[in-house]
Amino acid sequence: MSSTDQPLTSTPAKHEPAPSPVCCSIVPPYVLEALATSGQPHLEERARETLRLDKLRYERMARQRSLQPDPTTSPTASPSPSVSRSEARATEEAPNRLIHDAKNTTDLPGTQVRKEGDPPTDDTAVNEAYDGLGATWELWNAAYGRNSLDDRGLGLIATVHYGTNYDNAFWDGTQMVFGDGDGEILLGFTRSLDVIGHELAHGVTQYTSGLNYQDQSGALNEHVSDVFGILVKQRTLGQSAEQSDWIIGAELLAPGVQGVGLRSMKEPGTAYDDPRLGKDPQAGHMDGYVVTDDDNGGVHINSGIPNKAFHLVATTLGGNAWERPGAIWYGAITGDIKADCDFPTFAALTETAAESLYGADSPEVAAVRDAWRAVGVTDGAGTDGGDTGGPGGETPQPTPTPEPSPSPTPSPSPTPAPSPTPGPRPEPAPDSDPDTTPSEGAPQQVSVRRTGGVAGMVRERTVDLAELPRGDADEWRTLLSSPTLRRLAQERMVPDAFRYGVSCEEPPLDVTIPEPALPRPVRELFDRTLEL
Repeated sequence: MSSTDQPLTSTPAKHEPAPSPVCCSIVPPYVLEALATSGQPHLEERARETLRLDKLRYERMARQRSLQPDPTTSPTASPSPSVSRSEARATEEAPNRLIHDAKNTTDLPGTQVRKEGDPPTDDTAVNEAYDGLGATWELWNAAYGRNSLDDRGLGLIATVHYGTNYDNAFWDGTQMVFGDGDGEILLGFTRSLDVIGHELAHGVTQYTSGLNYQDQSGALNEHVSDVFGILVKQRTLGQSAEQSDWIIGAELLAPGVQGVGLRSMKEPGTAYDDPRLGKDPQAGHMDGYVVTDDDNGGVHINSGIPNKAFHLVATTLGGNAWERPGAIWYGAITGDIKADCDFPTFAALTETAAESLYGADSPEVAAVRDAWRAVGVTDGAGTDGGDTGGPGGETPQPTPTPEPSPSPTPSPSPTPAPSPTPGPRPEPAPDSDPDTTPSEGAPQQVSVRRTGGVAGMVRERTVDLAELPRGDADEWRTLLSSPTLRRLAQERMVPDAFRYGVSCEEPPLDVTIPEPALPRPVRELFDRTLEL
């Protein structure tokens, strides 16, 4: 523990959110989607492979969720199907790290290559992952008195070298997974301390507020991960609020990419502007709040608003941001916070935490109040500004999401719903005579749209079924005429997962389905149609 760290002791939250595993990845899908349509075949191939692997892991997560015990009767989530709980527990308030190598496969957790206390290996990615997990554990423990992600000593597990040219890193609800990047646009993901901290913070959210991954609560979910991700980096590097670059993923963009990272907490919307990636779509003020069906209601776009508020608090107070500002935010996420928390409510929670820690007339309270007012969330008197939506105000009329253009647009997700068993996989239609015209009233055209993910990229296509291979056309006609898609649309969305929108005029259909709910044959049909 550094001499400046003073652990924050806080009363455990009254609520007990179910620690449902969630699958969170650092690269928004709109970034991967932009690369998949960049016009450069080698980049398109790598991005599409990353997107394909993302879909496979979401499917695996859906299967695992269906097999997990009731979290209310289990003290902590099992870190991996292949790692025992006893192996992965932290002991005596110290991390228990297990690093695995997938050897460019998608098998998890892979081969164990370094455990807690082992010396460094010859593999840079292994050592970076080991050090990053340790730095993250140290922040939570030394600064806030938290014993790992669940506050019960959950061990930290990671897998490196996942897939080939895999452009992502993610927390799957039990462990961290790191790709090596494509080397041309994105570099190896173990390089970035704040990315490691960001994804592990999704694990803390999993065990505390359980913030819904939709609209403002989803943007707060992303915001909390960005806050504690950047604090991991600042604390490890010994950077004050003034010295920090406030960039998430600054180490990830390859030379030649026009940008500085994935997101800027200091100046949201300015992180990149590249012909292959598009322009950073983040908002930094409620005037730019985006109402959209994409990106789970704009969670990666609108998270820039609370991100800017935290940056203002930290730079106003000065010094180390993991101290007073971090303590205030930690108090908010472990206090009386609900899963559907919106921006004004979260602003009030941070002000309450500041008052509890430092007093009602303190500079800390003033800094918090001024910051939320500066980004348009409140009027500065502790009440919401009236245009932020959610429980505290009227539905806003901010900037709508523009229609898709060559630049990527963030992606969406449906309001979380109960997680029923996915519907049955559709049976392919019997082979039909290729010269036979579909009967009147049969589906003739379908629109497919994929959004969501960490980068928030959008991929969409409207196609006449007659243009597709006969087998795919027949599968679409069967699928569109059955109740399967409507049943699948009831599945709950998970953080950073892709989601698919399917619509057609006849029969009338307009549904959005989270990727983890899709049986593989259906997902593969969607991807073939999207030409992924």
